[in-house]
Amino acid sequence: MSYILYADDHEDMRLMVRAVLSSAGHEVGLVPDGRAVLAAVQEREPDLLLLDVMMPGISGLDACRTVKANPFTARIPILMLTGEGHIESKVEGFEAGADDYLAKPFDPRELQARVNALLRLVRREADRNPTSGLPGGRAIEEEIMRRVRAEQSFAVCYLDIDYFKPFADTFGFAAADAVIRGTGTAVLEAVAAVGDAADFVGHVGGDDFLVVTSLDRAAGVVRESGRRFRDVIGGVVGCDTLERGAFDGIDRDGLPRPFPIAAMSAAIVLMRPHQWVSIGHLGELAADAKRRAKQQGAGTVLVNAV
Repeated sequence: MSYILYADDHEDMRLMVRAVLSSAGHEVGLVPDGRAVLAAVQEREPDLLLLDVMMPGISGLDACRTVKANPFTARIPILMLTGEGHIESKVEGFEAGADDYLAKPFDPRELQARVNALLRLVRREADRNPTSGLPGGRAIEEEIMRRVRAEQSFAVCYLDIDYFKPFADTFGFAAADAVIRGTGTAVLEAVAAVGDAADFVGHVGGDDFLVVTSLDRAAGVVRESGRRFRDVIGGVVGCDTLERGAFDGIDRDGLPRPFPIAAMSAAIVLMRPHQWVSIGHLGELAADAKRRAKQQGAGTVLVNAV
């Protein structure tokens, strides 16, 4: 049995969806808005989130963005439900991080089918990322909790590729896939070079990677990962483009313009036993530190000492 959390500001819709999914053997939690979603996820992580797009306060889109920005909740699949069936609404939902989209009114059988498909996908891919071969969300969480239970101090290095979307749009799927695979290898090699056998490397998803290491090794691991990542990019775009530091791509408005070569930003969260709150809290710290690192420019390394 799976635990599904559903947010909608219309009580009749909440009760109808719960009846449909409960009849299929799922446990269903109900909340009325996006703010309650975020609080409920912290209390108990669902196997699947159903979010109505339009809700007062924090919308479904904003709640989706927040959940997907946290490396420890990003693995939760999200199905957006909305009364709007226009393609623009669907694109906005997917850009917010949603995994699937269903327009109201819907057939209860289609809702059940989409829910079951998402749950199957998560179970199949939970152990390792298919592109990098690195452990994913649950394995990352287990590694962190092992250190927490042992009352160890540790650092979480949250690595992210800047300008990866325009890079992928310009150079194509095969090149983007090669960069993700190469980045996983580069981080593993960086840890082997300056880290320790006890260090852990995981792939949160997309272009986000994570290293759990000691407080004193974190900065060295991040620097070496960034250096090796530059070699990965150079191997795809060539030396001339790498030296120029930019490539010509198409922006969201369909206009040509130069983009900086993809670089690696990193947020380092230093965690000591007396500072521990929860895995969700750690994820919020890492996501906020990564956001601030990216705001300071490509390739920034930001240390967030709790």
